[in-house]
Amino acid sequence: MEKLIKNASFQVAEVKLSYRNRIKPSERPQITSSTDSYNVLRESWNTGKIQFVEQFKVMLLNRANRILGIYELSTGGVAGTVADPKLIFVAALKACASAIILCHNHPSGNTKPSTADLQLTKKMKQAGELLDITVLDHIIITSESYYSLADEGLL
Repeated sequence: MEKLIKNASFQVAEVKLSYRNRIKPSERPQITSSTDSYNVLRESWNTGKIQFVEQFKVMLLNRANRILGIYELSTGGVAGTVADPKLIFVAALKACASAIILCHNHPSGNTKPSTADLQLTKKMKQAGELLDITVLDHIIITSESYYSLADEGLL
């Protein structure tokens, strides 16, 4: 039930931020390379969807690059999905993440980033700088391989 803040002239809903993690910090996987990221992300992907619809996920990391969680942002159609920067950063802020790794799949099997992928990455990197949340990578995965924008010097 929603708690209301009451005043003689207005009523507004109270906003609460929460994040729960029952995994000890020492037991969280640590990311040291794009291959580490890909392996964890690939395990989190629904194999029935990876070649069917495009999905966008965000890996949330602490200062030691240990995974706080993976946030499934959106599921779209065959040719695209929505990656709303506000929702990406609200998840990072809720988890108190120090860094994020962006990820989406290409059902076509082509790992090459589109112009839209490159523009989103640039926009997210700039937004992260304002919030002191580092965008470490943007990984495009397929059922067989991946493409890391960081590895290719595009970040």
